Amino acid sequence: MPIKVAVLFERRAHEKRVAMVPAVADKLAKLGCSISMLTGAGLGSMLPDSAYTSVEIAATEQHLLADADIVLAVQAPTEAEINLLRPGTLLLSFIYPHKEPALTRLLRDKQITCFAMEQVPRISRAQAMDALSSQAALAGYYAALMGATKLARILPMMTTAVGSIRPARCLVMGLGVAGLQALATARRLGAITEGYDVRPETKEQAESLGAKFVDTGVDARGEGGYARELTPEEKDNIAAVVTKHIQQADIVITTAAIPGRPSPKLISKAQVDGMKLGAVIIDLAAEGGGNCEYSVPGETIQQGQITIAAPLNVPSMLAEHASELYAKNLLNLLQLCINDGAITLNWDDEVLAKTVLTHAGRIMPEQIKAALDN
Repeated sequence: MPIKVAVLFERRAHEKRVAMVPAVADKLAKLGCSISMLTGAGLGSMLPDSAYTSVEIAATEQHLLADADIVLAVQAPTEAEINLLRPGTLLLSFIYPHKEPALTRLLRDKQITCFAMEQVPRISRAQAMDALSSQAALAGYYAALMGATKLARILPMMTTAVGSIRPARCLVMGLGVAGLQALATARRLGAITEGYDVRPETKEQAESLGAKFVDTGVDARGEGGYARELTPEEKDNIAAVVTKHIQQADIVITTAAIPGRPSPKLISKAQVDGMKLGAVIIDLAAEGGGNCEYSVPGETIQQGQITIAAPLNVPSMLAEHASELYAKNLLNLLQLCINDGAITLNWDDEVLAKTVLTHAGRIMPEQIKAALDN
């Protein structure tokens, strides 16, 4: 009997991605899976039903989910969708349990084995499964384009018959995957680029992309590839150095986000008020409230002569490639779960053990269990 894999139709507002693309569906079939999805599930990514030649197209969610062994999704499923699943079903999707406590408890109570894609450990072996990174790379690329299109000037130096135009200056704050991709894209567009991060080891990465690193002398390396919480004194020291660079920039892109926690404030109102006329801020941390004190998540506002954009779900704006990369992340994770045409979960595998959220009626990560279990 083939393993039955169901792909959900994404219902959340502004979500255009889909968890499966035709090329990956073909590879999944070779693992001994039969794939089904709801009609129209790929249209947001410009993928009509006819593109999925190896996929069964279901008309209703009841037909899709009632006998599924594995369910794939981008965003967390709805309560109604979870209630259609059988105990023991595998679910792979982004969950963010601190934002979705009720759904997390329901997954526990329904005995769903849920692998939360935001929990894939950031280790070398898991890079091909790291959906946060694959989506962040696209967001960083698009942030540089958004900055360029909202700026009332061009990015590269240009020599004309009436004189030369100086290149724009772009400062990227937060040099994770998204920030480094933003630096690389802004550089390709011709801007003078600067990068800032509280983790000093990112200096070499920024400089390898042709950017100048803004060094504040503060080391805030934390666990899991993220920065730790800064002390008030450290924040003051950083602000004194960074303010000058913020206020010299034409475009500032911020990317500092911590899954499940509020985004740190990197740009104060006072810093914005002193920026160059016509400058643009692109805040990629809007899901967590934003890195700029003036940011309004999901909106683009004018603060005096400064444009501040805080878009939500930026990867979905590039849904075709975002879906392709995400589907490949899922495939690579599923290859750890499927052996000889059967689902086999090896809990000694570090990737599976750290990615699992709920299993056999339990919330597995102790920190999340303590916060949500009751």
